[in-house]
This record gives sequence, C-alpha cells and structure tokens, in this order.
Amino acid sequence: MTRHAFENAITVVLAMGGSTNAVLHLMAIAREAEVELSLDDFDRISRSTPYISDMRPGGRYVMADLHRYGGVSLVAKRMLEAGLLHGDTMTVTGKTLAENVAGMPVVDDQPVIYRPDNPRSPTGGLAILRGNLAPDGAVIKVAGHQERVYEGPARVFEQEEPAFQAIQRGEINPGDIVVIRYEGPKGGPGMREMLAVTGALIGQGLGDSVALMTDGRFSGASHGPMVGHVAPEAAVGGPIGLLKEGDIVILDIPNRQLNARLTEEEFADRRAAWQPLPPKYTTGVLAKYAKLVSSAAEGAVTR
Repeated sequence: MTRHAFENAITVVLAMGGSTNAVLHLMAIAREAEVELSLDDFDRISRSTPYISDMRPGGRYVMADLHRYGGVSLVAKRMLEAGLLHGDTMTVTGKTLAENVAGMPVVDDQPVIYRPDNPRSPTGGLAILRGNLAPDGAVIKVAGHQERVYEGPARVFEQEEPAFQAIQRGEINPGDIVVIRYEGPKGGPGMREMLAVTGALIGQGLGDSVALMTDGRFSGASHGPMVGHVAPEAAVGGPIGLLKEGDIVILDIPNRQLNARLTEEEFADRRAAWQPLPPKYTTGVLAKYAKLVSSAAEGAVTR
C-alpha cells in the first residue's frame, strides 16, 4: 500500500465511473496505511483521467459483461498502455502491476471499455467540488453531466425521510436544488447510504432536472446530478447547515464549484445565530462514534 498503489486505485475508479464511496474508503485505508492522501489528489487525478467505461448506472453494461472480456484487468491494460498507471508498483502477487496485467487474458475488441485516446469523456467519472457551500470539498459522480450547470432554489430538509416524503407528495419541481443535511459522519451519525431519495427523483421524472446535495452519501447505484460528502457537515456548523429554504444554489460542474448566492456577511450573520440539531444519540456506541469521527473530507475515520 504505497502512494503509487493508491494513485492506481483512484485512476481505475475514475476511468470506470466508480462509486463516490471510493473516495471515503480509499482515504480511510490510506490513513490506516500511513500514506498521505487527500481530496486534492482525487481532483488532480480526475482532471487527467479519461472516462472509458460504458457501465451502469451511467451506461449500458454491468460487471458481468466486463468480466466476460477480462474484467478490471482489461481496464488496467488500457490505462497502462496510455501511460496512466504506475506499472512498476509491486502487488500482493509478488509481481508488479504491469506483470500481472501482461499475464491476464483480455478481449480487446469489445463494447464495454473504450480506448483512452477515444474515451466517453476526457475526464474521470468523479469530480471534487469546492465553493462557499463546500470549503472543505464535496464529491459528485459526473458521468453524463460533465458540462451541466444547475441553478435554483434550495429545498432544505433535515435528514433523508422528510425529503423522500416531499418528493413522493410531488412537492419538488424541475430546477429545484434538494438539500439534505444532518446526514454526515457526526450528524447521521454514520453517513448512511441514501438510495430511496435518488430513486424517488428518478421515479418522478426529475432525475436530470433536479440536483441534490447532502453532507451524507449515496449508494453506488445512484446517478444524476447528486453531490455528496459536503464538508464541513451541518452538525459542526458547516455552510450547508446555514442554508435557508429558497436560497439560490449554483452547482457548476465544469468549473467544479458549489456555491450559494450569499455574501460573506450573510453567512456570518447566520453563523452567529446557528444552533445545531440535538444529537440523535447521547449514550452508547453511536454517541461515542459521533464524538470521535472526523470529516468526510478526511475519510470519516475515527480519531
């Protein structure tokens, strides 16, 4: 588990349009391995990694299809040939990554994995966003939405269930920006995966016209303009916790920005008056977890 090994892992995730959860998991693993890794590394690598996978939820095929043509080894082979992986990285087989891939049977002529010089998109399937709503960063799966800008009124909900109920009642309109907060590492606690809300938006035909932002996280099966891991989270006074119903939010994917149309003075006034929601748990293991867990921007590891 070296720096180069983690960079290889990030590159393959980006090339395949993998889950936003990979950001959390890889940063947490790197911390345990005492390897320096941050959101800036994901941002840097994503800007030079082509998105070459035609796989669900942003494409047509599934892992079983990829497996028939050589699996992840096919992805690694393509990325190695393009000079986008560290081929000399040692692996658990006792051979380098390049040696492993050279010995794997793969099918070059197949429809699932594109060539890096003719990708589905020139940049990777995930992007790191910054801005006055996410000063410490946020993560979005951009497959299919690379050039979109969403601007609209915030529809603010404290946790997932009220948002789901509002969608089911038909109260969310095209152009709205759904904000679900107090779902972060401390606020949840635990950053449960949210699939019901994203599924409900798609079921209502709003999958491409409504953006969603949260300090929580999504299932890997989610797709659409959905921003997760917004940090700092609401439970610690992050800007997402200061939003009010109707505030204008701008999600600018091409420029990797997530902002509210609020001045610093307005943020400061709201911050001075802010009070957190009472914690869900005051005793037991989840109360201890909420006290010890770090930001999603650090992998949501316990200290």
